[in-house]
Amino acid sequence: MLNEPHLVSIRFSDEFEENLYTLSKRYRLIRSDVQPIIEQFQGGNFTGDRIPGMGENYVILKVRVRNSNIQKGKSAGYRLIYQVESPTSVLLLTMYAKSDREDISPNEIRNILAELDRDE
Repeated sequence: MLNEPHLVSIRFSDEFEENLYTLSKRYRLIRSDVQPIIEQFQGGNFTGDRIPGMGENYVILKVRVRNSNIQKGKSAGYRLIYQVESPTSVLLLTMYAKSDREDISPNEIRNILAELDRDE
């Protein structure tokens, strides 16, 4: 029997979808910039840095995404915040342009997670 790669399911929070939509008005190429990252996640490759201060129960990662609309590399691009819910499930929490804000606090991430718990 062949060892089939497990496809990871990707879910999008309302916050993520709203941010992606808002950013796409300014940055036309954002969807093509995000697509390779989503494909990495689907293949089980969870990249990025774990966000400290979230507790052991949550695996929340921040990954840098290149912004093709500006020629400054990943450090000036987007930040995509996501939760690894299980080896086969990822939840995209939020996304922002590095030019818009420096960082996201653990409290903001907790608020997004709390919002999701209320919606489910």
